[in-house]
Amino acid sequence: MAISAPQRVRTLAPIHLAVLTLLAGIGAAQAQTASAPAAPGPAADDGKIAEVVVTATKRSTSLQRTPIAVTALNAATLADNHVQTMLDVVALVPGFQATAQGDHGVTTMTLRGIGNDSAKTQYADPEVASFVDNVYSPRAEGATALMFDVEGIEVLRGPQGTLWGRNSTVGAVNIQTVKPELNSRSGHVEGGIGDYNRFGARGAVNIPLSDTAALRFAAVHERHDGYVDYQKFPGVPVAQQRAAYIAAGGNPASFRPINPNNYVVGDDKYSAQDQSAARLSLLWHIAPSLRWNVAYEKFLDRGTPSANLMQTPRPGQKHWSTLSDSAPWIDRDSHNVRSRLSWDINQDMALHYIAGASKYKGTMRFDQDGGAVLPTSIISGGVWQEHTTVDSDYRSHSHELELQSLGNRSVDWQVGLYYAAEKNSIRFDIPIMTGTQEGNVVWQGSFIQPKETVDSTAAFGQATWNVSDKLHLTGGVRWTHDKRANIGGRAYTWNYDPTVPQLPLSPSIDPSIPGQGFKPDVPGNDGEFSDSKVTGLLRLNYDIDRSNMVYASVSTGYKSGGVQDRGLPYQPETLTNYEVGSKSTFLNGALRINNALFYMDFKDFQFNSPVSFPDGGRGLAISNAEGAEVYGLESEIAARLSPNDRLSVTFAVLRSKLGRLIAGSNDYALPPCTVDPRIATCVDVTGNTMPHSPRFSTTVQYQHTFHLNNGGTLVPRVTARYETDVELSVFNLGPEDRQEAYGTADLGLRYQKDKWWVDAFVRNVNDKKIKTSAFNGFGPWLAQYKPPRTVGINTGFDF
Repeated sequence: MAISAPQRVRTLAPIHLAVLTLLAGIGAAQAQTASAPAAPGPAADDGKIAEVVVTATKRSTSLQRTPIAVTALNAATLADNHVQTMLDVVALVPGFQATAQGDHGVTTMTLRGIGNDSAKTQYADPEVASFVDNVYSPRAEGATALMFDVEGIEVLRGPQGTLWGRNSTVGAVNIQTVKPELNSRSGHVEGGIGDYNRFGARGAVNIPLSDTAALRFAAVHERHDGYVDYQKFPGVPVAQQRAAYIAAGGNPASFRPINPNNYVVGDDKYSAQDQSAARLSLLWHIAPSLRWNVAYEKFLDRGTPSANLMQTPRPGQKHWSTLSDSAPWIDRDSHNVRSRLSWDINQDMALHYIAGASKYKGTMRFDQDGGAVLPTSIISGGVWQEHTTVDSDYRSHSHELELQSLGNRSVDWQVGLYYAAEKNSIRFDIPIMTGTQEGNVVWQGSFIQPKETVDSTAAFGQATWNVSDKLHLTGGVRWTHDKRANIGGRAYTWNYDPTVPQLPLSPSIDPSIPGQGFKPDVPGNDGEFSDSKVTGLLRLNYDIDRSNMVYASVSTGYKSGGVQDRGLPYQPETLTNYEVGSKSTFLNGALRINNALFYMDFKDFQFNSPVSFPDGGRGLAISNAEGAEVYGLESEIAARLSPNDRLSVTFAVLRSKLGRLIAGSNDYALPPCTVDPRIATCVDVTGNTMPHSPRFSTTVQYQHTFHLNNGGTLVPRVTARYETDVELSVFNLGPEDRQEAYGTADLGLRYQKDKWWVDAFVRNVNDKKIKTSAFNGFGPWLAQYKPPRTVGINTGFDF
């Protein structure tokens, strides 16, 4: 019978005692620094696009002088586009895609057609690395769950391993939060409402503690009802149910009809949001040459996962609805501490110690079958399949020491050491029953991984020789050593003992206890993997003049291998990226055009999928494709058409081809596998187009500022997106496994006077149904979708 999420009583974890101790002593530890100068008055509008400063090279440099394909999104751009998660960033970055997998709620990102979209596990490593304040975040869903009080986002395309480190094989996303400001008492508050009973509130306050220290506190809460309505069980005549029950081998004396109360009708809907977060940050100038930024952040998620929906709904049913017999929930908490200690040793050299620690814990439940097939009796017709994360406990910490040169030098350099460790434990249950949850067991198993660990050590260095004022040569190298282990991991699967009642697996059942009807898989998941790799960068950039720069680079990327289910190893993947680019400014600074042309050659690309084994077991299989090739062109154009008109255009042209790979997956109806003895079903996908790599995509943004007589401004804006058709899996199974070409738009209207503003918006104006994943493992094609059309209004003020 469907039940709601377990109720929990939680208390907010206290800020670390170390921070509180430091705050108490800060007033007595003031350095002799001058008071902040008075803020200058507003500068005259010169008609130019404002200069953008990025940290892509781990130095503050002008975007137009940074020889990397990087998109920089400032706080105003993020606010205008109502960016809350990484899923909202997609339309703003060329060649960028992101999806949310329903059964784990994992955010998966792809750049230039490459990513780990098929890795439906909270333990899988990404090819696109996430950083928050330069601290690596192994679990992207934790780093990008709620973007609040964010100063800016930089999306770096191409391998970034030399400086940015782990798993930045095809790119990196660096999120910079707003830092405390000395001698400033300021802040902002904001609230908003919208359809689906949306309510949001956020705010931040900056508090000076002394001339050398300041605190910043920021908080956010966002909620809305789910987009997916529940269908009522349509009913099957009892006589037909009895006939089907007997035909399926049921005992006539034990017949009972389908219980409609097992279907969810009133609980929280799928795709609901209920998330809150808070961050406390401290800036302390311990001495004139010594600065410390430290922050503690807590995030809570009490929403629901996104749903598997029928691509072709049953007659009489809406698209945004599901016949669900599993009430969904997400119950997750994460805690993060991030620290940066900077010491200017002298005018030529600085030392930085960057550290972070995170804890991520939670449970969730998800209806995998999506009500795709109606049962004909309690034991026949449909298939009932539920996915439950009974418990996930993930912890990580990282430490990075950087030494870099300062000022203008003939050779700019930086070197560093890095260490990171991760520990994950998880229990993930999959019960599968015939007909309904009261039917017979098809298969069921509990994957219990009590200790999966990662230890990663690296040394790196990068130097730029400024050959002349115009010519610059950069070289970089990184040595990485990774060690992974799975200790005590076991899959407990149904042993088909006729003396044990056939009940679906639930969190209250411990499958490791004899007599429960389960047996441990042999040989288990125990195993270790260890490997080292050297990656590098060689880049040449030339400043044609003050407004034009060109560059060419060759770089390599690397992602570690590891241990998969049944203790089997999988190999590392490597990438060589060849790239040429240009960055130009025209019309006296009113027009900016940046281009990048690239070719990526992958070796041993890692493909992840849930599979069945020939002996009847199931698990996650990670295979290495022979390779993959991706090439394309990206362009970003920004223009000030007039003092009141702004236009930006991004587009990407992309071609991708998968190397030799025999792929299997339980998500798809595939033929029996005759060429790979490790998996039950498979197909040769060699030469197929990579998923999430449209041949052409573009985003156009335009806004105009009206100056009103009362001194206020009114700014309408439009963001339009077009994308050619895109494959949703490596299998390329036809129209159902593909998102057709589409166009959509977001609209906004902002009124501002002094420090108060009101902003109304409509997202996905034409209510386009945009698939992000698809599968047909239950017969009918199911899919996950981006949200439908939503409308809302926010208002706030600064103080």
